[in-house]
Amino acid sequence: MILFNSNLFLLSYAFLLPTLVLGDCTCERDEAKRSDSTQVLHYKLGSIASVLVAGALGVSLPLLSKRIPALNPKNDIFFMVKAFAAGVILATGFVHILPDAYESLTSPCLKENPWGKFPFTGFVAMISSIGTLMLDSFATAFYHRQHFNPSKQVPADEEIPDEHAGHIHVHTHATHGHAHGAPLSSHDSETSEVIRQRIISQVLEIGIVVHSVIIGLSLGTAGSIDTVKPLLVALSFHQFFEGMGLGGCISQAKFESKSTAIMATFFSLTTPIGIAIGMGVSSAYKENSPTALSVEGVFNSASAGILIYMALVDLLAADFMNPRLQKNLKLQLGANISLLLGSGCMSLLAKWA
Repeated sequence: MILFNSNLFLLSYAFLLPTLVLGDCTCERDEAKRSDSTQVLHYKLGSIASVLVAGALGVSLPLLSKRIPALNPKNDIFFMVKAFAAGVILATGFVHILPDAYESLTSPCLKENPWGKFPFTGFVAMISSIGTLMLDSFATAFYHRQHFNPSKQVPADEEIPDEHAGHIHVHTHATHGHAHGAPLSSHDSETSEVIRQRIISQVLEIGIVVHSVIIGLSLGTAGSIDTVKPLLVALSFHQFFEGMGLGGCISQAKFESKSTAIMATFFSLTTPIGIAIGMGVSSAYKENSPTALSVEGVFNSASAGILIYMALVDLLAADFMNPRLQKNLKLQLGANISLLLGSGCMSLLAKWA
């Protein structure tokens, strides 16, 4: 719940981004590339619908694992689907976001001091990764204390003398399950894994949401139809693949239906809302102003750090070091190929967006 509230706070802050960048412009926009406003508006409205549908479809597919046996986490193919999704998220951080951040923070429109005298892009990404690690660690420890601290447990349920001799049979409010004695039972281990997946999915959504608002803003403020057309197609695929990555994490977290729907809707709406905000402020938005460049550059750097950490540490390392994967050469090869395909497809989109 703490992480979910932080998502809402961060999204609110990201939506206020346009109000921070309506300052004076030092590097003029290229007005020659601006097209007929009515035609551009039609494409932008179409992009809102296209990106919304693509994002919703992408995040929903992994959530249908209960109805599609092949996507069940217990099946081998799910490892390959997750590897593909992790590759998409990794490429998003390395190929899409980090270069954009570098371009913004090294722009000649920014003052030489301090922006030109220190590598802020890598520094902010590094601090963001370390911060994600700390949040990951503290949140996991907090939830473990809440779920497995004996002092938090309520009095024992009705005892079953024969089957549970030597065990303390308790019911916890936090897990709606049972803990048997001091060592963790198989049920408690499963609960611990679910807690872990919930933390991963919420932290991952923070990084994705920030990036989604910014890329939506870039499309909404574009004034040339030659810019809007490729962005429309590229962002639709971008949201679809990114949604698959997030949806895979949400499906493993086993949230209640209401929480799952909120998180999926939250992701699906962020880029369309960013586009709408960009359309609203396009006449006043100065994309080359120092304020716009510095704010977008810092936000993109932080988002890249979060996504790179989550993809490598929480998604890929956890699965690729899993004994089940390492004991099955065919599955291991399949997961590696899926990883390369996911990262390759997402990297290819960088040609257009």
